[in-house]
Amino acid sequence: MIKRIFLLAAIGLVFSACRKPEPPPEPASVDKPLYSIGIFQYSESVTLNDVRAGLLKALDEAGLKDGVNVRLEIRLAKGDIAQVQRIAQEFAAAKLDLVIPLSTQCLQAALIEIPAIPIVFSSVANPYILGAGRTPTDHLGHVTGVVSTGPVRQMISFIREVLPQARRVGTLWTPSEINSEYYLELAREAAAAVDLELVSVPVTNANEISLSAQLLLNRKIDALYPISDNTINAAFPVLGRMADEGRIPLFGGFILSTGLGAGAAMGFNFFDMGYKTGQIVLRVKNGESPGRIPFQSMESVKLFINIKAAERQGLRFSPGILKKADRVLSEPNP
Repeated sequence: MIKRIFLLAAIGLVFSACRKPEPPPEPASVDKPLYSIGIFQYSESVTLNDVRAGLLKALDEAGLKDGVNVRLEIRLAKGDIAQVQRIAQEFAAAKLDLVIPLSTQCLQAALIEIPAIPIVFSSVANPYILGAGRTPTDHLGHVTGVVSTGPVRQMISFIREVLPQARRVGTLWTPSEINSEYYLELAREAAAAVDLELVSVPVTNANEISLSAQLLLNRKIDALYPISDNTINAAFPVLGRMADEGRIPLFGGFILSTGLGAGAAMGFNFFDMGYKTGQIVLRVKNGESPGRIPFQSMESVKLFINIKAAERQGLRFSPGILKKADRVLSEPNP
């Protein structure tokens, strides 16, 4: 009997040694954090809002849903430089996966406050003067995006074409916006090339638009072509009303300005710009290094004309000019 017990015990030990060890219990499941993207823009100008809309459209078409497979944090600085800086600092502290600055001011703050997180910018007139890079392919390793340098030279040449007798073109610009100063220099060079004098008046904030515009009108200008910047674009309808009252042709630096009172405008489709930005964001999210993605630029310059607005400002376009326009409006947009 004792031998039988020892035999059974030995057999049990053999089978026990041959049995695969039980795997340790898995730890309680922890949800993986969603890929986090911070989007911030300087102001709610029509151009920046269009960029944001195009960006979000690209992400949506790629199947990225906020709160489902990605976390989007959208912040608006409302034209406050101090707020721009705070948002950049908060994005850095939150250690987001990717940051999207919309505007020159936002990219400038991001470059200062966010040295390591991938950055994909948009609607930036000249990222090189901010230190983002030297050329489209030689730039900071964590930065890429879409450059929005407007067709200033083309627009000045257009003004000369439709107003061959003009001598003085008035412009407004915002000294606190480095992009505005950059555009002002481009406009001066372009005006000199076609024998036009550019008369400029600075604007500190949107509340000064009316006063500054009146100063320009008092200086006997032949046309008004305000610099396309975030401060002036947000208050463009004021300029439209003043141009109508003063019968001064108003030309815009962004195509949507024809719906805000400009008789003609030349520029890019900012929705398309945002969509292009969104496509770059997807590449970075999928693992591509921003440093290996060249800065992109907009190529298709559009010409929009508002016939009624131009007529109220004492300007008529020839059939040839109207034929070249990409879009002709008969009334301002609501």
